[in-house]
Amino acid sequence: MAVGAVDEVDTVDEWTQWIGKILLDIPCQRRRSGYSVRMDTEDAKELFFMLNDNSEILDSIYQTNKMNNLYRYFLKDYIRKEIDFSLTHQNKGYPVPAIEKPYIADAKKISLAKPDEFENISKIDLLTAIKNRKSHRVYKNKPLTINEVSYLLWCTQGIRSGVHSGHAYRNVPSAGARHSFETYLVILNVEMPENNKLMPGIYRYLPLTHELLFEFTEDNLETNIVKAVLGQPYPGKAALTFIWSTIPYRMEWRYSLAAHKVIAIDAGHVCQNLYLACEAIGAGTCAIAAYDQSLLDKLLRLNGDDEFSIYLAPVGKIR
Repeated sequence: MAVGAVDEVDTVDEWTQWIGKILLDIPCQRRRSGYSVRMDTEDAKELFFMLNDNSEILDSIYQTNKMNNLYRYFLKDYIRKEIDFSLTHQNKGYPVPAIEKPYIADAKKISLAKPDEFENISKIDLLTAIKNRKSHRVYKNKPLTINEVSYLLWCTQGIRSGVHSGHAYRNVPSAGARHSFETYLVILNVEMPENNKLMPGIYRYLPLTHELLFEFTEDNLETNIVKAVLGQPYPGKAALTFIWSTIPYRMEWRYSLAAHKVIAIDAGHVCQNLYLACEAIGAGTCAIAAYDQSLLDKLLRLNGDDEFSIYLAPVGKIR
């Protein structure tokens, strides 16, 4: 590495980015006499001594490492040893959380095709779907059929059996079969039988009865969802967008503070099934984890505390 290249670096942020690759994994801790660092390479040593008198830059490096370690703790499982599981709400006899959110008795619901009607919907086998799996951000201006929507919902959150005492066995795994997610659809271009279009709007999947619940519609839906994903354009051009919210208490009831990591893991299970199911019907998707939390929650009319959005994926035809 040519250390002389640092002559072109001026700001603390630029310094941090330039040396970050070298120093990110080097243990760094502050002592009374300053910073003590164990160096792994001669280049890192030379660079460190050049910066040794610049406390502002070293503070930036130190704080970056400190924050990385803090957030990385979430990915580890040390917390499981710190929890007294005898005190979880499950073990204290609290009622088990409901499998799905309630809705008003006269709500508009749409019946969906049952799994035994999916026999001819898939156009490729599983091995081909896995080989072809990729993220798609460009879609044809073609609708999805309501039967294809039914298939995607069933593949991602459908219930197969075992509905009892607040538990259900679905087509995706979940820690303790707790399934903390609700599935919302921002529908823009879905075709019903006899070439009728389904009204654009926000819908919610009802896994217990395998139905689609109409929540509401609003003006400028395409524009609002693009704003909610920080300007990424493809949800506004997709036939529909899956948005998964989480109700954390469903998982916290059993796992307390160990719930949150497995909620994030569960989201990956769901979205991978969506990718493969899309390939099977000639559609494509692209998972999105970068969004404006407040705007996305507002779009779905969620309170942002007991329930909030966690992941989304637009879907459209690619062939």
